Amino acid sequence: MKAAVVVFPGSNCDRDLATAFRNAGCEVTMVWHKDTALPTGIDIVGLPGGFSFGDYLRCGAIAANSPICRAVKAHGEKGGYVLGICNGFQVLTETGLLPGALLRNAGLKYICRTVPLTVASTDSVYTQGYAAGETIQVPIAHHDGNYTADPDEITALKSEDRIAFTYGTNPNGSDTDIAGILSPNRRVLGMMPHPERVAEPDHGGTDGARLFAHLTGVLAQA
Repeated sequence: MKAAVVVFPGSNCDRDLATAFRNAGCEVTMVWHKDTALPTGIDIVGLPGGFSFGDYLRCGAIAANSPICRAVKAHGEKGGYVLGICNGFQVLTETGLLPGALLRNAGLKYICRTVPLTVASTDSVYTQGYAAGETIQVPIAHHDGNYTADPDEITALKSEDRIAFTYGTNPNGSDTDIAGILSPNRRVLGMMPHPERVAEPDHGGTDGARLFAHLTGVLAQA
């Protein structure tokens, strides 16, 4: 299985994400934001956390208009898999691959700690390695993680079972405690918490490892 991890100026979780993919058996290519095309044969694109372009304008807004994101959006729109974590989730909403927006945390403070997440849907290659309703422990590290969407969009996310993860205790004011959502075809996942930071025993937890292991296992057989 082949993964591409996009690197923007200000990305700081790109190597962490690449390592999580590699440890799960992926061949990983790092892709620079000025590239205009993804490598051939890519199965999944990873958009890492960080502060792309210094979070100027809106978080992820400049990155979403970089040359490589045209290719990422086309990859997603034709049915390719895309995983956006933290800043990557913000980029996905800015490209329109996912609905809604990530606003300033309700407490107006940067939050960096491990939080309990509930697995709200297991109907995706990202979440099938968990049990429905299972609580996992995953770190967050964001200033703009307050997920907000139109009421109709929230209704659609609920009715279509596209809320992947919810916060056990809402840290940032997100609508309906949302921590991660899926695209209508369930192949694009955006989430604010960092599963790549709990993917090895040395991290102090391995609850994120199952996401990468199941994802790569399924795609390798496709």
